[in-house]
Amino acid sequence: MRVISVVNQKGGCGKTTTAVNLAGALAADGARVLVVDMDPQAHATLALGIDPDETSENLFDILADPELQTPLADILIPAFERIHVAPSSVILSALEQKLAAEKDEDRTERLSRALAALPSEYDYVLIDCPPAVSLLTFNALRASREVIVPLETSIFAVDGVQKLLETLALLMDRIGHDLTVRVLPTLYDGRTRYARETLGEIRELFKDLCFDSVIRMNVKLREAARRGVPIHVHDPRANGTLDYAATAIELAACPPAELQAGTTPNEASLSSEPREVVIRFRDTDAADVRIAGDFNGWIPDRDVKSRIESEGPQRVWTKVLLLPPGTYEYRYVVDGEWCTDPENGDQTAGPMGQPNSVLHVR
Repeated sequence: MRVISVVNQKGGCGKTTTAVNLAGALAADGARVLVVDMDPQAHATLALGIDPDETSENLFDILADPELQTPLADILIPAFERIHVAPSSVILSALEQKLAAEKDEDRTERLSRALAALPSEYDYVLIDCPPAVSLLTFNALRASREVIVPLETSIFAVDGVQKLLETLALLMDRIGHDLTVRVLPTLYDGRTRYARETLGEIRELFKDLCFDSVIRMNVKLREAARRGVPIHVHDPRANGTLDYAATAIELAACPPAELQAGTTPNEASLSSEPREVVIRFRDTDAADVRIAGDFNGWIPDRDVKSRIESEGPQRVWTKVLLLPPGTYEYRYVVDGEWCTDPENGDQTAGPMGQPNSVLHVR
């Protein structure tokens, strides 16, 4: 069970949107997902179609009990297929005052203990944190092994995230708890030069901490939240659906213990020698082009040799792959946006219905 906190002390950067729609993308791909709403505003609860005022119990009832006599499983609500919710309520904001007399280690271990006692195992637990570094956030981080930091593609947001990462480092050092932290660019508008340049600066600053996937600005995400459904239910073809599907693929392909691990060879590689395969991407406006597929765990440009050349006004990205004979699915990541190979008409539907290009190696 992978426990992941979605954290940023800044509001409006896409925390709840990410928790809800990443849960939807993972569930659509067959995973069992629990969304834990640790924000007293209860936006994740609402975004999954549950009215917090109509729930008889919520997380406060679990975390405020020193003995944790009520199991977390008792308050879980089925939201969609393979998605359950631990609902929040405005009363959760009183938890810090309720536990003021307790020792720090007792107060911050509540959620971790509650999750450990779950009778049924989930593939993923996504914790939506409040926009503040508070007792609720500490509980979430103590229960997690991974952190996703949604980052709006603006310079002002970057400064805040740098301070948050420093806080996380101090927290990990203080409590002796390691966290794998990754930054997810959100609210990206690739039509503007400012957004493209900022995305480049974010990638340069955070390097391997940054997801290759990018969440584009998409009004469909707001429409889905208003309806109380994940984006893939509201509109399977929306940009938001494709972006969170790509993020889910990238997340699933890269668990913490395997961040540096090599890919698992497909069946063809068990009996065949690999050969060098060269493919090219041409564009006049792109600044950054990477390739990802089932041959490298869907991690862009891993195990890929790349070079850039010019053909008149066009730039040409040459990707050199070492692959055994077989059939592979792949996509390009162009300035943070996933797309098929424009020079390859051979395509197939991916796990979320998005098209993937197909490469045949003989």
